[in-house]
Amino acid sequence: MLHYSENKIYDTIIIGGGQAGLSVAYFIKRTSSNYLILDDQSEPGGAWLHTWDSLNLFSPSQYSSLSGWQMPPCKKEYPTKYELLTYLAEYEKRYDFPVLRNTSVRQVSKSDEVFQVETNQGKFYCKSLVSATGTSKNPFIPAYPKANDFKGRQIHSVDYQNADDLVGKNVIVVGGGNSGAQILAEVSKVASTKWVTLNEPIFLPEHIDGRHLFAAANDKYFNKQAEESGPKISLSNIVQVDSVREGLKRGVFKDHRPFKAFYENGVIWNDDTKEPFDVIIWCTGFKANLSHLEKLDIIDNNRIETNYTRSVQEPGLWLVGYGNWTGFASATIFGVGKTAKHTAKEIASFLETKKAE
Repeated sequence: MLHYSENKIYDTIIIGGGQAGLSVAYFIKRTSSNYLILDDQSEPGGAWLHTWDSLNLFSPSQYSSLSGWQMPPCKKEYPTKYELLTYLAEYEKRYDFPVLRNTSVRQVSKSDEVFQVETNQGKFYCKSLVSATGTSKNPFIPAYPKANDFKGRQIHSVDYQNADDLVGKNVIVVGGGNSGAQILAEVSKVASTKWVTLNEPIFLPEHIDGRHLFAAANDKYFNKQAEESGPKISLSNIVQVDSVREGLKRGVFKDHRPFKAFYENGVIWNDDTKEPFDVIIWCTGFKANLSHLEKLDIIDNNRIETNYTRSVQEPGLWLVGYGNWTGFASATIFGVGKTAKHTAKEIASFLETKKAE
């Protein structure tokens, strides 16, 4: 078992051992910096460890890979959760990253140009810090009137594993993205379901998947002119992985606009009709997990002002994997590599400047 000194001042500490943390580590490893990854999980995989059992990525394996090593071909077109977890574990092993497991970061402070990282395993110190905790610890559920009156069960997609305990139930799935569609497809096999989305969902043609979504969103993000003849697609569109394709054949994707309130046995629709439900599954996304950085006093409206991934107010801090505000598509396994490479380059320059001072 590896042991790490609390008193040592590392060049860089990376908080989070998921895809963003590993991607940054890959590029930092190619420098002379000494670094450490602090991860609160007991095994590799980050947030993917807590996704539902039947999840499929919506890009083929070659487009679901981190820098340096392509994911091996999968049994089917789209990787399963467990194929991705195996890949991430092998990736970590392949590059022998220094990871300290079961280490939860409680808070970060700074004194005399050195970050103090307080954890359940003690205190660690570093000259530069990368926060790569992502969003999975901060699920978002929209506020609805009388939500506390509802006597049924409410769960977020982060807590959904499978439909075993939903047999024969009346279930609403809220959320029109890929998560909502995949979970609805599964739950509808054993339960009576309704699908609630803000807008009419868009299902992509079978031949279009995450590769095309990323390319189209990339063009839009960088203000490039999309080809007029091509389909209008975005990262919010639904890819026809096997479960979705099967659900389309069964006709389960009948979308409804949001209800207006809860009552004790269910929901109240906009025409004031009441409908009983046993379970609400919220597939409504996440917000950035930044609570460990509160003591730095740089968080505003759950965001930290950045220049790309680097904090503006705290230039020794970088944030990777939280979404477009920290680099385009940095919350995706396909997009985080470019962000991580840029981050590692800036950190190397920052440390060189510190040495010269």
